[in-house]
Amino acid sequence: MAHHNELGKKGEKLAQEYIKNKGYSIIDINWRFDKDEIDIVAMDGNELVIVEVKTRSNDFFGNPEDAVDYKKEKFLIRATESYLEENNLDLETRFDIIAIIINKEGTKINHIYDAFYPE
Repeated sequence: MAHHNELGKKGEKLAQEYIKNKGYSIIDINWRFDKDEIDIVAMDGNELVIVEVKTRSNDFFGNPEDAVDYKKEKFLIRATESYLEENNLDLETRFDIIAIIINKEGTKINHIYDAFYPE
C-alpha cells in the first residue's frame, strides 16, 4: 500500500477513536455511493454527523481541511442524501471535518464542527 494510503487509513482510525471519546456513536465507516464515499457516519445525540477525514504528514501545501473544497462538499451532500434515503432516515444532519497531521513531531487533530452547510 502506498504511504499516503497508509497515512489516510491511520488518520481514519484516529478520527474514529477521537469521536468515540467525544461520545459519538459510529454507525458506518467508508460508506459508498457511486464513486463518492463518506468516511464516517456517526450520531451525536439525536444528530446525524457526516465526518470527512483528511490526513497529511505536514501542512506544506496547506492545512488538511483545505482539501475539502466546494466540489468535495457537493459529493458529500449527494452521498448523504442517498444515505438518508437508503436508510429511511429523517434526522438533523451536520457535516464535520477532522483534519489530522501526523509526523515525527507528533499528531495534531483539528475537529471542525459544522464545517459547511448544504445549499
